[in-house]
Amino acid sequence: MGETTMLGMPTIKQTRPATRQGRAYFIRTFGCQMNEHDSERIGGLLESDGMTAAERPEEADVVVLNTCTIRDNADQKLYGYLGAMKQIKAGRPGMQIIVGGCMAQKDREEIQRRAGWVDVVFGTHNTHRVLDLLDHAEEWGPVTEIWEETASIDHIPSALPSHREAEHSAWVTITIGCNNSCTFCIVPLVRGRELSRRPGDIVREVQQLAAQGVVEVTLLGQNVNSYGRDLEANGRRPIFADLLRRVGEVEGISRVRYTSPHPKDFQEDVAVAMAETPAVVEQLHLPLQSGSDRILAAMHRGYNAARFLAKLDLARKIVPDLTVSTDIIVGFPGETAADFLATLDVVAEARFDSAFMFQYSPREGTPAATMSGHIDPEVIQERFGRLVELQNGITFEKNRGMEGRAYEVMIEGPSRKDPEMATARTRGNKLVHLPGSWSPGTMLDAEIVRAAPHHLIGRPV
Repeated sequence: MGETTMLGMPTIKQTRPATRQGRAYFIRTFGCQMNEHDSERIGGLLESDGMTAAERPEEADVVVLNTCTIRDNADQKLYGYLGAMKQIKAGRPGMQIIVGGCMAQKDREEIQRRAGWVDVVFGTHNTHRVLDLLDHAEEWGPVTEIWEETASIDHIPSALPSHREAEHSAWVTITIGCNNSCTFCIVPLVRGRELSRRPGDIVREVQQLAAQGVVEVTLLGQNVNSYGRDLEANGRRPIFADLLRRVGEVEGISRVRYTSPHPKDFQEDVAVAMAETPAVVEQLHLPLQSGSDRILAAMHRGYNAARFLAKLDLARKIVPDLTVSTDIIVGFPGETAADFLATLDVVAEARFDSAFMFQYSPREGTPAATMSGHIDPEVIQERFGRLVELQNGITFEKNRGMEGRAYEVMIEGPSRKDPEMATARTRGNKLVHLPGSWSPGTMLDAEIVRAAPHHLIGRPV
């Protein structure tokens, strides 16, 4: 399948035909919020060339699969989907299939070998090249282009046009890549070193979004706390706390979220900025990963359990009514029964509002994959069940504590299960179902009348 073009080897043309009017595209996204944001930018590029979004791949002239390497069974999901697409493409001459994202960055040769009907493979650093690559494939046949790093700050996806699913809410990338060395994580390999956008560019983007009717933005980065360390303006480096304040001051923006901070880099100034900037919501995602100091050291996380809990306590003291979510991995190589009990102890003490809990699975290319002491899957499953039970109980108890109180909620849209109900989010990102019909982005106060384990039932007040 075609050539592999690396940074500094521009064998693919830099211009493209004027338009693809009358053609349709379909995007399937695997993975995280970063991937979803990249997909919005890919959709924006395709629409800038005259294409329209299709509801199903069978109706599309271009099908984009934006891949992930972090989720469990990511490769099986991709190749299963590609197998189905092979049949669709056989009955639809001229269809082009694109595979991009993190798995494409890491497994370019494997995709070529297993799915020769794919027309374009591109990585995480050259999203802006989608149209040129489509042109090349039409003229010359299948092509693979993988850049090993982002060539310019202007190539960060947020600098590209966007197709957003929600008109009232938007993601805004502030950094790409990661300079940390967590042993379980493949992100530094597939996303590269950390690169920050200029603060003025970020604020201007948020202003433009506000002018388009967006009322909520989420600032994205692998580690938002280290934002600006690679920049310098007027003799000083911009810091994340200052960026939060500037974004929160943009007229028309009612809510500012961010994800994700790294516990080792979370500082008091960010919590103070959250408390002093009304638009910045009272929500913090702080990934624990493990409660065992020994496992945290093996993960290269840069903190211990006591330091994590101290930072969490500080944030809660500074930001009233703070809701906190986290990430936890069960069954990391070498995890003993005592290590796992330490995790349960920290979870019980931290009392997170919610948690994304994962069973460890090795990722090729990470140091953890080659570590000794991999845990029996049945043991991991048993431990995982105990963790889920503990956290679900805490979440339910916290939700019940909200009964009888009124909260500002933002409408997301009608409920998928009941057209008589709407779904909304509190500032703390709690899911609320309430009767009635409102436009997405509408703000109102709702009294919580009943708590469920993973959502709330409210009524307008």
